[in-house]
Amino acid sequence: MEEQVARFVARGQKEPLPPPADEVGLAGRVRKNLFATPSDALLTIVFGAFCIWAFWGILNWAVLSAVFEGADRTACLAQEGQTVGACWAFVKARFSQFMYGLYPLAQRWRVDVVFVLFAALLLPMALPRAPFKRLNALLLLFVFPFVAFVLLTGGRLQMSGATVAFLFLLAGGITVLLASGRSATVHRHWAMKAASWGLALAALVFLANMAIPGSRTAYFGFRFTTLALGASVVAILSIALAAFAVWRTAENRGGALFVLLPALAVVALLWMLTANFGLPFVPTNLWGGLLVTLVVAVVGITASLPLGILLALGRQSKMPAVRLLCIIFIEFWRGVPLITVLFMANFMLPLFLPSGVSFNQLLRVLVGVSLFAAAYMAEVIRGGLQAIPRGQYEGADAMALTYWQKMRMIILPQALTLVIPGIVNTFIGLFKDTSLVYIIGLADLLGTVRRGFSDPTWITPSTPATGLVFAGFIFWLFCFGMSRYSISMERRLQKGHKN
Repeated sequence: MEEQVARFVARGQKEPLPPPADEVGLAGRVRKNLFATPSDALLTIVFGAFCIWAFWGILNWAVLSAVFEGADRTACLAQEGQTVGACWAFVKARFSQFMYGLYPLAQRWRVDVVFVLFAALLLPMALPRAPFKRLNALLLLFVFPFVAFVLLTGGRLQMSGATVAFLFLLAGGITVLLASGRSATVHRHWAMKAASWGLALAALVFLANMAIPGSRTAYFGFRFTTLALGASVVAILSIALAAFAVWRTAENRGGALFVLLPALAVVALLWMLTANFGLPFVPTNLWGGLLVTLVVAVVGITASLPLGILLALGRQSKMPAVRLLCIIFIEFWRGVPLITVLFMANFMLPLFLPSGVSFNQLLRVLVGVSLFAAAYMAEVIRGGLQAIPRGQYEGADAMALTYWQKMRMIILPQALTLVIPGIVNTFIGLFKDTSLVYIIGLADLLGTVRRGFSDPTWITPSTPATGLVFAGFIFWLFCFGMSRYSISMERRLQKGHKN
């Protein structure tokens, strides 16, 4: 009996059986994936017929019947018995305007330099193996914006004393924040306490300057009111006191120089924006086309991410006042349409600015778009924060990390990784929403294309469709690039979906 059973027991690894003959090769895969059942075959035939019909129509309109050369509308008008597809001659004739708007012809090299610098700094940041990431990030985030601003506008800004006071107040706040992370005992030092109270006093004086007008006196080329000058001096003294506190309490006294970087950056910024580099001034109302689209999108994306992180952290704060303010901010901006935000930024924001401070139209739009996107970004990041297990918070607390150390080193890296699709989705939405600036008079890419429709030189039946297809392709190109980069980042970090 045992000998009979042993004859059917495998004595080695069996080779896998070959696949069925009807599933091998191209014909087999087509049969398996497209014609496996009658319903699959029907859907395949219907969808295939639709694709062929759509592809032939697009090919005929965009290539076979299209007009690629011409000096005016007569080239794109159909003759008797003839059909005309896309009028690419219109796009060719208007291409430079679609890219630069009304930017002066002799100065468009400055826009090209900005585009090249942006690409040269952005590509190494996007490539994982590119070296010098930190230096590249510093140049891209803190140097390039001001270089681009000077190149595009020509510099030589007339800045008021209130603006100088605001910048030093902002630098003071960042200095105190940096100082708190340089030493565990810095908060107990009298100089640090004086710096905090000094900043609060400077903020009150700055707010009083908004309500109380006064005579102006020129110092260092800036015209200060008495209150604006007082706010600037108190903010600078607070920065010095915070650096002194770090120098007295930190193990590495070089950290005192590190916390002075925001103030030095403000000084460099004021010099760069007011210096005369010999570039002709180009007002922002001459900007247009892809230049305006990229400026609004890049500034909105760059500003909305850090603001969204701060708002998300504030909404989860244990301090009721901070949490309430963040909730009110987020719910207000999320509850207002972007079109309303743009009108408010254009017409109402100047009413809330301090005396002597004025922004041009493009800058007001940038502020409005950034705040609007920050509210949505905050909710995306809050979702990531809530997905972090409580054990991560408790483990960070067990290591005696401060709040900002815990967030910077433990919580935020994980939370941001989890919500990469949501962050990129917000960026893509913001990029497409830049076309709404057209309603308040700014000529972005879509607005510049639409203005070309009313040009008597190119009025034809096919001109609007051609221009809209061109603008849509440019938008799709940028959005598709962001989407693919998001997917590559997810795969690299081994998070999210795999498709």
